[in-house]
Amino acid sequence: MLNIGVLVSGGGTNLQALIDAEKRGEIENGKITLVVASRSDAYALERAKNNNIKSEVLLRKNYASTDDYSDALLEVLEENNIDVVVLAGFMTIISSRVPQVYRNRIINIHPALIPSFCGKGYYGLHVHEAALERGVKVSGATVHFVNEVCDGGPIIIQQPVAVMDDDTPETLQKRIMVEAEWKILPKAVSLFCQGKLEVVGNRVIVKE
Repeated sequence: MLNIGVLVSGGGTNLQALIDAEKRGEIENGKITLVVASRSDAYALERAKNNNIKSEVLLRKNYASTDDYSDALLEVLEENNIDVVVLAGFMTIISSRVPQVYRNRIINIHPALIPSFCGKGYYGLHVHEAALERGVKVSGATVHFVNEVCDGGPIIIQQPVAVMDDDTPETLQKRIMVEAEWKILPKAVSLFCQGKLEVVGNRVIVKE
């Protein structure tokens, strides 16, 4: 059974999706044992508390540099024997040392079909604003491994979602959450915990 650590900064809707999937038995060979929040007022902490999951708060302002913050994060993860890390709306910058230590063991969800609308500056509603401005007919979500390049790690799963003519950034964001993010993130984590993901170059092979 692998220990899953989830990193959060806000409401924790993707954390909730993971918790619900675990309760349904959909995360095979994995258990969420730690939630780390970068904000003390993150509602995700309440979700952890309500489900008896250990939580820690690491505030960026308490550390002199990104490297110091990242070292503290690594220390918490290692103290809790975390096998795989899931970024679920974690908005704090960490150094490249974290993905180096957890090579191909950090999973992120991005609310677009990478390589579209990704990289620096593309987060939250900004992603959906850009997609609508460009006039795309299909958007979606991508689960990928984290490396030193923002949104540049190997892609695990992608799920397309239709864009409607009357969409606003808010309605598109919600549809992508419901139809894509909340489904493919738990699926990817489960595949990892079952040992079914093999990284070959910049590709992820799903083994049956």
